[in-house]
Amino acid sequence: MSGQHNQLKPTSARSIRTPAELVETGLLTAEDLASSIDAVAERYAIGISPAIAALIDRNDPKDPIARQFVPDAAELNVAPEEREDPIGDLAHSPVEGIVHRYPDRVLLKAVHVCPVYCRFCFRREMVGPQGLGTLSPEAMDEAFAYIANHPEIWEVILTGGEPLMLSPRRLAEIMQRLHAIEHVKIVRFHTRVPVVEPERINEALITAMKASGKTAYIALHANHPRELAPSAREACARLVDSGIVMISQSVLLKGVNDDPDTLAALMRAFVETRVKPYYLHHPDLARGTSHFRLSIEEGRALVAGLRGRISGLCQPTYILDIPGGHGKAVIGSDAILQEDAGCYRVCDFKGGEHDYPPSD
Repeated sequence: MSGQHNQLKPTSARSIRTPAELVETGLLTAEDLASSIDAVAERYAIGISPAIAALIDRNDPKDPIARQFVPDAAELNVAPEEREDPIGDLAHSPVEGIVHRYPDRVLLKAVHVCPVYCRFCFRREMVGPQGLGTLSPEAMDEAFAYIANHPEIWEVILTGGEPLMLSPRRLAEIMQRLHAIEHVKIVRFHTRVPVVEPERINEALITAMKASGKTAYIALHANHPRELAPSAREACARLVDSGIVMISQSVLLKGVNDDPDTLAALMRAFVETRVKPYYLHHPDLARGTSHFRLSIEEGRALVAGLRGRISGLCQPTYILDIPGGHGKAVIGSDAILQEDAGCYRVCDFKGGEHDYPPSD
């Protein structure tokens, strides 16, 4: 976050969507707007929910919650290795709304809007009011036909965008269509909603999420222990008590969680909330996000520091999404071999080898 915030301003009762609203609520200063924030807003969506705004310490210019959501002029700096589609979604999209990268599972991207917009998002070119939008009824039909016609698909992962932005009625319709596809056994939701809009996790939404009759998982995205505020923990409790299993996904971010105490506190907070730590992502090569990225060496040292420091229940798997859509590789395994300072040879799950950062 670029500005100094020396005075606590009232928290907005509605979502913050524009640079002017960021100034009105004390999250930016007029000087910040003069330093290219308007240009950032023209390129990438802004969204900060009331729950997130309430967590931000406006007296701390380095607040780790603000850093994730408040736009920064650094987003206009694009490194040569950064890409519009850093993990290759489009290269593995046989029909609109479907990403089929691994044999037994697909992503279903029904919607491309979010209640908040993370400044490091790897789909930042696709989401938001100017993004890919919501699937049309015709595109939805084609997506479900694809799933139905591929019996190897065991798991459907609803992502986006934010799948829990859908109304309970629309979400239930999607789940009922999955119910009719016998070979789909698992439905997973990738979401930030329990953290950023915990009030949305109500009985109607939970009923809709379970309408497929399949085993339901939620992968909850949070990057700092303060995000698991009491309201977020209560929302997670409603989900877990309903029978939905929760796992975590986090991104290792410079200035947010790149120290052993914060990382350990985050993983403990997940476990206390009955969310099993799952993935810790190395930051993707999304355009304008270099100020968030650590080196793989720094990340390895941080994750190694968790061993013996915190319970085995709290240990995430540190992964790299190989640029270009070649899948995930576990950092620290033989799949990632250092060739030179900052340069690696990465092996994908099919045995292919790739440079990281990509040489093209």
